[in-house]
Amino acid sequence: MRTAYLEGRSIAALARDHGVSGGAIRTAVADLLTEYTAIEDDAPAPELPVTLDMPGKVADFLRTTELEPAERAALDQGATVRRGQGYTMRVSTTPEVHRQLLDRCQPLDNATAIPAQRKARREYANRVNTLGE
Repeated sequence: MRTAYLEGRSIAALARDHGVSGGAIRTAVADLLTEYTAIEDDAPAPELPVTLDMPGKVADFLRTTELEPAERAALDQGATVRRGQGYTMRVSTTPEVHRQLLDRCQPLDNATAIPAQRKARREYANRVNTLGE
């Protein structure tokens, strides 16, 4: 049966020939099916998107900065959530892009930034840093 499958016989034809269901044939040749083969052991697992709330002051700063296409796309696709006087940007992207965005807003942490911007950056940094744990 496995040889016939490797020679190009369809699962439906093999099921008819052997009088069993297609599921039984799929089970018998599961390791030969390309869609079910395991990924290489040393290949890194893809990072899944994570949703974090970015303070509006950080989002406003990042909109005026040069960003990579992935960073710009993540920011553009973020959902604005109104919070009291300001707003929060709900950004869903990979942890790596969140770290890159955090690195881009490093100037908000210096002495020339206003205190509200420094606090907003610290809040976002705390949220991003929880991803590494």
